[in-house]
Amino acid sequence: MAHRTFTFRQAQELLPVLEGLLRGALKNKKRSEEIDARFQEINTQIMLSGGMLIDIEKLGRLRKERNHLTEQIKDKLAEIAALGVQVKDLDIGLLDFPCVVEGETILLCWKLGEKSIGHWHGVKEGFAGRKRIDSRIVNAGPRGRGRSLH
Repeated sequence: MAHRTFTFRQAQELLPVLEGLLRGALKNKKRSEEIDARFQEINTQIMLSGGMLIDIEKLGRLRKERNHLTEQIKDKLAEIAALGVQVKDLDIGLLDFPCVVEGETILLCWKLGEKSIGHWHGVKEGFAGRKRIDSRIVNAGPRGRGRSLH
């Protein structure tokens, strides 16, 4: 698979699309977790009472909904990955964009809720090593247009 790199501007322009995909995935994840919690409640009730009558059809619909939600989450994450963006933490909406600056690959780092990409870090540093974006990163790439590496 080819690895895409972004200029700062290219990454910035993708944020509205990525934000929509992330918010959709998080909404689906929350609902899926609610369904899982309901299943856990039912399991606990069954164990504590030594059994009980359950609505199999209702549980079947919930399971089907949860499976559908899981597929939608996977689809949204696959869409993000297909754009060349790395999902680092879905729960907080953390994304990285590979970027080449002065011959070195770095990762532009954005978190859901931030208005723009304001940080970067080395490929081995991770979120804890975030640094502020500077002019050499903003201006990196051929005429600020970026390039794709294969």
